[in-house]
Amino acid sequence: MLCCVCVCAVSFGQTKKAKGVQPLFTADLSNADYDPAVWSVDQDGVISATADQAIWSTAEYENFELSLEFKNDKCTNSGVVIYCTDKKDWIPNAVEIQIADDYCDHVAKEASTGSCGAVYGHLAPTEYRLVKEPGEWNTMVITAKGKNIKVKLNGKEVADMDMKRWTSGKTNPDGSEIPSWLPKPYAQLPTKGYIGFQGKHGAALIWFRNIQVKQL
Repeated sequence: MLCCVCVCAVSFGQTKKAKGVQPLFTADLSNADYDPAVWSVDQDGVISATADQAIWSTAEYENFELSLEFKNDKCTNSGVVIYCTDKKDWIPNAVEIQIADDYCDHVAKEASTGSCGAVYGHLAPTEYRLVKEPGEWNTMVITAKGKNIKVKLNGKEVADMDMKRWTSGKTNPDGSEIPSWLPKPYAQLPTKGYIGFQGKHGAALIWFRNIQVKQL
């Protein structure tokens, strides 16, 4: 059992909270849905996972600003999940903001919908390789207001999505293909749901800290 998880890092390196900002998870994870055999925390409040299982909020959120820090491993492929309405089958029933090691040998040499900061499968980031190399901490801020989603990576806005424009489950507005495992048009997705963080995917780890949320 995780006894002192400060996923929000209230006690770790944070001296003052902005007005209205709250930890997403309580220190004892009493408001989180997770497998304690998968997720663990170190003495600095950094959480990580040993398997490809997500950790979820038990509350649903709409109209919010979510801020966090993350650190990649070599070839990390992870993500922040919002608007999730089905935790057991979250991939087609949520929006994923991609976290990735853009410096991994097998990734594209230019921005794609699988790059760090992308709305996965749907909208590539406006700038590529803003993410730091593995082992360095990054900041991400996701602002979700109804059908509008904005993403900042290391202080720069990299995505601004109007979900109403995504009326197809097969092609994006620019004509590019949507992965077949994401068949639901974003225009039809609810804009209220659980927030989650993807765990270890493949052989690469991911670390999170200082996760906070502000209702808008």
